[in-house]
Amino acid sequence: MRCDAASSWLCGRHLSVPTAGTSFLFLCRSTVSCCTNAPNPLKRRYSGNHAPDVVRRWIQSDHPLASQDRFTAASYNILGVRNAYAHRDMYGNVPSMYLKWDHRKRAICDEIAAWNSDIVCLQEVDKYLELSGNLAKLGYAGSYKRRTGNTVDGCATYWKSHNFRMLEEESIEFKGYGLRDNVAQLSVFEMHKEKSRKLVIGNIHVLYNPKRGEVKLGQIRFLISKAQILSERWGNAPVVLCGDFNSTPESAIYKFLSTSELNIMSYDRTELSGQRSCHPAQVLGVKQRNSSPLSLIDGLLKHDWTDEEIRVATGNSGSHSVVHPLQLNSSYAMVQGSTATRGSSGEPIATSYHSKFLGTVDYLWYSDGLVPTGVMDTVPLDTLQRIGSLPCKKVGSDHLALVSEFAFTPGTQEGNNTTASAI
Repeated sequence: MRCDAASSWLCGRHLSVPTAGTSFLFLCRSTVSCCTNAPNPLKRRYSGNHAPDVVRRWIQSDHPLASQDRFTAASYNILGVRNAYAHRDMYGNVPSMYLKWDHRKRAICDEIAAWNSDIVCLQEVDKYLELSGNLAKLGYAGSYKRRTGNTVDGCATYWKSHNFRMLEEESIEFKGYGLRDNVAQLSVFEMHKEKSRKLVIGNIHVLYNPKRGEVKLGQIRFLISKAQILSERWGNAPVVLCGDFNSTPESAIYKFLSTSELNIMSYDRTELSGQRSCHPAQVLGVKQRNSSPLSLIDGLLKHDWTDEEIRVATGNSGSHSVVHPLQLNSSYAMVQGSTATRGSSGEPIATSYHSKFLGTVDYLWYSDGLVPTGVMDTVPLDTLQRIGSLPCKKVGSDHLALVSEFAFTPGTQEGNNTTASAI
């Protein structure tokens, strides 16, 4: 299977499975269902010859604090092979040839080759060895963590081995903390050309279930806490958190990430992620059936939190507030884009699209010490409407990848060669 060094759809920048619960390190040889029965207003098939072009443009933002030490990071939920067929009802608008793994694998590798990103974080990976064999030809080394339980997919982090050296890695199994079978990865990297530059990269696929907001908060809270510990261990290295957070920009969980705190008692636990308002018919303005009086009454009662739900969300059954120690910003929200691709929050209008979901759940969060100097813009909403659903000919997943360039701010770790063994 080929991985071309460049693809015409990107403009403006040259860019057997391990057992459950195990981590897998690979070194290269070379250097969202919303609960509604509303119809999809775009339910139609298209032929490959008449599909609209998927063109993604690089948006540059010259930040006054940016240094010349820069790197690119990408986050991409690639849609697990088993998930694609287990939830076939979500892809009724997708021609069968575009849902097959052989096609999607080619498209995904072409996308990754086109970005030429230094670090690539993938979610829903259940063909890790296949992907790694191809990405090795592009100069990537990789590390994998499979989910626990009966699921077969996991998270994979890849890096250009000629640009970065991994110093430390940590895998998180949330099951061990009563937070379901999801997993996450944390990696500490050092830039080859500037060894004072160290970086913590997180990669997470947050629980999907829209009703379990307390579990989502618990997973995110735990990841950030672990990332902070690693950052301090390596001289306060800046942090980038990549992943599918299964939460929208309008949600309470997004507020928690961006403001560092949240009083959970102000929110309905089943609405913390905002996913239940993202059916394509709702997003595109198609009239929905009115809620019944019983459903409205039920919604009012859901503000009651049990002690166990509070403990899962905040880490302490006696505390109604959940906090985290990092000052985080989203790279896409910080780099201005077109109104055709961005919502009122500055985030993409959509990073995921299938017959039951149209919205944004993927992010690249970064901490102090970094600034985003550019992002690869997402696809205009009208283009997504004409496509009707993802995957498609040029996009190998039901998600759109996020890619951002970051620069270290002046003074960040300069002259600091602290290592874990010295602390």
